[in-house]
Amino acid sequence: MGTPHPGTDAAFFCIFGGKTGENVTATRALRPFSAKVGGRTQRMRDWRRKWRHRRMSMDDPHSGSGGGGSGGVKKGDSAGKNNEGHGGGQGGGGNGNGNADGGEPLQPSLAANEERLGHILQDCSDIAFRRFRIKDGREALLVYTEGIVDSAETHLHMLMPLLFFVDPGLAEKGADAAASQGVSLSQMRRIDSVEQAVEAVLSANVLLLVDGYAEGAAFNVKGGTRRSVQEPNSEVVIRGPREGFTENLRVNTALLRFKIKSPDLKMVRFVKGTYTRTDIVLAYIDGIADRKIVQEAKRRIEAIEINSVLESGYIEELIEDHPNSPFPQLQYTERPDTVAGQLLEGRFAILVDGTPFVMIGPITVWQLLQASEDYYERFYISNLIRWLRFGFALIALYLPALYVAVVTFHPDMLPTTLLLSVAAAREAIPFPALVEMLIMEVSFEALREAGIRLPKTVGQAVSILGALVVGQAAVEAGIVSAPVVIIVSLTGIASFTIPRFSLAITIRILRFVMIFAAAAFGLYGLVIATIMLVAHMCNLNSFGVPYLTGVAPFRGRDQQDIFIRTPWSRMNYMPGTYVQSRRKRTDQNTKQGVHESW
Repeated sequence: MGTPHPGTDAAFFCIFGGKTGENVTATRALRPFSAKVGGRTQRMRDWRRKWRHRRMSMDDPHSGSGGGGSGGVKKGDSAGKNNEGHGGGQGGGGNGNGNADGGEPLQPSLAANEERLGHILQDCSDIAFRRFRIKDGREALLVYTEGIVDSAETHLHMLMPLLFFVDPGLAEKGADAAASQGVSLSQMRRIDSVEQAVEAVLSANVLLLVDGYAEGAAFNVKGGTRRSVQEPNSEVVIRGPREGFTENLRVNTALLRFKIKSPDLKMVRFVKGTYTRTDIVLAYIDGIADRKIVQEAKRRIEAIEINSVLESGYIEELIEDHPNSPFPQLQYTERPDTVAGQLLEGRFAILVDGTPFVMIGPITVWQLLQASEDYYERFYISNLIRWLRFGFALIALYLPALYVAVVTFHPDMLPTTLLLSVAAAREAIPFPALVEMLIMEVSFEALREAGIRLPKTVGQAVSILGALVVGQAAVEAGIVSAPVVIIVSLTGIASFTIPRFSLAITIRILRFVMIFAAAAFGLYGLVIATIMLVAHMCNLNSFGVPYLTGVAPFRGRDQQDIFIRTPWSRMNYMPGTYVQSRRKRTDQNTKQGVHESW
């Protein structure tokens, strides 16, 4: 192989040798955050290491000839923004272009690199290999995935400069002049190994390889068809921004950056999934969020070892404190304003590429009964609606069980007129109150699920008309009584007032527990079930934060935004549970100063 042309060396200094082309990232040991995840993590890591070495030995028996290249994951190393970053340690006597996975280094021969990549990516019809010659005659290769790369930007900012503007005389003018006429894409990283090259191509990057160089460059030119920013589908916006997250991670981070224009908004990137290589971003505000909570969130995400991440729910189950609890320990939303508001209160957000649902933590049960509109409307309107939500949540949980308990064990608690009416309605019913209630509850849940799964134009009509028709037919047939139909209908309406689906479905499940407890022991069973439920909630934590924070343990500062929302002029401090210190939200003299200006 001949000596590279001096002009070409200068022109490609900005790509392969300059600081902008280096992707120097530290690595961090994956420490399991619990015995449950720890054992599984270690077993999967050992299996992946054995499988990788076996595959490399089968594909290329000479791939391990690099000698003592190091650069593996070192325990105690700090993680950078790319926590799947590549180590750059050099071993003695060998080719030291190792990476975090101990991968096979690239070769100076372009033909050898093309053959190796073609062997790994064989039968991948969407991968394009395009050979061309730069201006001085040296051969180069572009490798990219069709459909997810912006072809126009690739042609304009990569092919055109390389074909026509690489001037051999730039060597005498220095690297700055070469960079001014080189490839004009800013998002660029250096590629040293075959594994890095394959990962870059499959992650919507354009890989550039030049004959005579044992390294390449990956340029981020993502394109393809993506859904535009629209109103959230799962959350109705009454007042506030009518924009929602999309499946594009960079669009979602941009929506957050539009809301919070501060350098303190940090976004730490992770890559998880052996096959999917899904990008994950942990967002928080430095100086507001508690550092211990943020570090714990980072540690749990780093400890994840999984084959695929297709939705944020994969991550939720792996990082929550109590995965066996029916209560949600992370909140998810499609609304950027909701996420921004939670970040400003000291919480963190987890964004996953490929899904519009963003997770928020740590949370409390009170937070799940609040809506973004509570902070946009006047405080007395927000308080009235919030009280209604709390009341309807109790109705959705207890009303059917109360009916079963009173009718079965405590009919003397009803007024005489009401008791006679209920007795007359149940006179021809062949089933006890428990069976009667279960028939209607299961039927209503089936209709609700059918309404969700069917197309929107048909689903709402099926759920509403189906409930009316089934209820009326059941009463006329003597299967259930009219009071049961009324109870189940009120319970269903009450459950629709809960703003978070994750909490609403939890209450729907616990409702059946309460019904069985009431059928077994009457009101005493309800009391016992309630005590057990409260004890369980007191034992729950969300990233170390008690689930009932504000009430148990009691925090006076948090009372300004739990059962009521005080006016903004009096909501002086942020929640003390999540922030680093006693940070102010508004100044106590804000309202006085505004009115004095008049």
